[in-house]
Amino acid sequence: QVQLVESGGGGVQAGGSLRLSCAASGRTFSIYDMGWFRQAPGKEREFVAAINWIGGSTYYADSVKGRFTISRDNAKNTLYLQMNSLKPEDTAVYYCAAGRDYQYSYDSSGRYNYWGQGTQVTVSS
Repeated sequence: QVQLVESGGGGVQAGGSLRLSCAASGRTFSIYDMGWFRQAPGKEREFVAAINWIGGSTYYADSVKGRFTISRDNAKNTLYLQMNSLKPEDTAVYYCAAGRDYQYSYDSSGRYNYWGQGTQVTVSS
């Protein structure tokens, strides 16, 4: 089992920045690929960004490419999402996820076995 706890969410004005963190405990964090997903009210959960187990490869949704940066520190068992130039449409609950089900692509929720409880990000115009 892996336990994931997100933090760093909050309210910010459009154009601002936030840094989300996801602290992992339990089984070895470094063996898992990690991802960030988000869910806005009335919408389905969607992929935001992912990073492979060693941190050498990253993947982004087109909507956040160039504005968000995913990273991980395996020594600290922590995943990060740096979010810059935030827009009102980025408002959502953000979830981190861990897993390595290789039959699914990095942007598929099926790849990930473990999920955090989510942290709210609200961007005002």
